[in-house]
Amino acid sequence: MKSRCLTFFLLPFYFLLFTSVLGLGWSPAWAGDLPEDATFTTRAITPFAIEGLTMDATGNFYTTGRQPDTTKKCPVWRISPNGASRVSVGFIQNNPACNPSGIAFDSGDNLYIVDAASGGIVWTVTPDPAGCASDDSTDPLCAAIPNATAFATGVPGTNGLAFDQDGDLWTGDGTTGQGRVWEITGPGANCAPPTPVNCEEVFRIQPMNNSVNFGGVVANPGVGRANTTIPGTAQNLVANGVAFDEDGHLFVADTARGAIWRVKFKDDGSLKSKTGCDETFTPNTLCLDNIFVAHPFLEGTDGIALDKDGNIWNSANERNAIVVVTEDRKVVEVFRNDPDATTHLRNTGPLEFPASPFISGKTLCTSNSDGGRRDNSPNTAGEIKPAGPDRGKISCMEPELEERGLRLPVQ
Repeated sequence: MKSRCLTFFLLPFYFLLFTSVLGLGWSPAWAGDLPEDATFTTRAITPFAIEGLTMDATGNFYTTGRQPDTTKKCPVWRISPNGASRVSVGFIQNNPACNPSGIAFDSGDNLYIVDAASGGIVWTVTPDPAGCASDDSTDPLCAAIPNATAFATGVPGTNGLAFDQDGDLWTGDGTTGQGRVWEITGPGANCAPPTPVNCEEVFRIQPMNNSVNFGGVVANPGVGRANTTIPGTAQNLVANGVAFDEDGHLFVADTARGAIWRVKFKDDGSLKSKTGCDETFTPNTLCLDNIFVAHPFLEGTDGIALDKDGNIWNSANERNAIVVVTEDRKVVEVFRNDPDATTHLRNTGPLEFPASPFISGKTLCTSNSDGGRRDNSPNTAGEIKPAGPDRGKISCMEPELEERGLRLPVQ
């Protein structure tokens, strides 16, 4: 791994435990400079389901539609800031069915899209400057639109992604539940063992459960626990959204635990965070004291985005909420859907399983993937499903944030 310059202040874990137990700094009423009385406004409805979201310097949205017709490719869209215009600026393979999630620009204005289909692929494409006014890859209008190429393969479950200060790409294994996090150092990468190319599994977030093998005897289900949510499906996703701060620390959203992990590196780029505390997990599994914060507000945290004050903004999908973790570990729920007056459920508000937040200037926006879990169950209410299945939505928060989002990739 390449060298990266790091500065940090180590807060002892016993102090974190002490403040957590006493409730210091955890009051939901604390707001500081965070928005009060926040609201969300729909900017765009997409014809196919979406998850990942990024933006360019002029406020255009970029996301990838999950085209249900596998005879056609999945569009990479550019959507105007007000949602009035949507064009396809690239296409990715859709056979077998595409499953794109995280999306991000590199420093050269190329898009990277992680796709859990086909054993896990990271696609890259340079967006067409004009785009075509069609979602259909077979439309003659789209004949000149570029197809994405594989930057990395063998990345099962790949979900969130982020670039570090050296331009290397990091991603986690998402719904596989094993907690693997890879560093991808160049094109043509293959992360599959036993001989990965331009790719390294640097660490693992401790999974929720694990089989144990002592003396050839395998205990099944082994150690850990099963986290289930309405409608009774397992939630084992521990390595979801990833983001770097300006000091080179990597933050990882743990959906199942409702936690954010902070991962630190040495000056030479090697892992500094402690691993190997539990022999039932792989030796590169992070110890639990690498958890930056855990809180019920964060249950279902999916994508994350950082602002220049060090606040970590979370789309808490299963709670239909936006939650912020401050630099000093305060956890504040900025917005959550109100209960419906008739059903008393929270599935009819402006958030419909928010998935991927992004901060453009001082404006926070999020994609909504309309998953049918917990507060968003059943997902037949709201704006997405009534007009047809498998659509998506982009919504933005008002008022603006006090501080701007970090410039990405982080320099």
